[in-house]
Amino acid sequence: MELVIPSHEFKSAFERFYNDFAQNDVEGADYYLEGKIDFTKYVQRLSDESAGLNLREGYVPCSHFWLIDDDQSILGAIRVRHNIDNDFLALEAGHIGYDIAPSHRGKGNGKLMLKLVLSKAADLGIERALLTADEDNFASRSVIEANGGEFEKIIVGKVFPNPLARYWINCK
Repeated sequence: MELVIPSHEFKSAFERFYNDFAQNDVEGADYYLEGKIDFTKYVQRLSDESAGLNLREGYVPCSHFWLIDDDQSILGAIRVRHNIDNDFLALEAGHIGYDIAPSHRGKGNGKLMLKLVLSKAADLGIERALLTADEDNFASRSVIEANGGEFEKIIVGKVFPNPLARYWINCK
């Protein structure tokens, strides 16, 4: 398994990834709907975000990666924000966010994906990355802890409705 930069060659794999969410995690599917509607535009937006181009209000440069297996299926998506220089990111969202496709959860894919992205975060100059997870999302918290995440505290933010567990991970 490896991390790849989103590209047009993964269009059919992305459709399967999206459909997995649409059938098994409808709320999560909303995040990827743009890719289902217009894949070319979606991949371009992800590429632009990585380069810091055409950023939407409140967004910072953000590198996107997909975890693929030997069959070229997308098992997960992970994002590394190059900085957390606004209140929302610094408190609630952090440097790294990720999703595993519902049918690939509970198999160690999240742990592997986060492990693989830490060196990419280090390459971006991030020495310590902030990650958050819903307080009751023990699967995500386990992924973070398995990669050396140091628990900081539980917070209640302004955007996300649920209490969040904050963690710091050394990227180098």
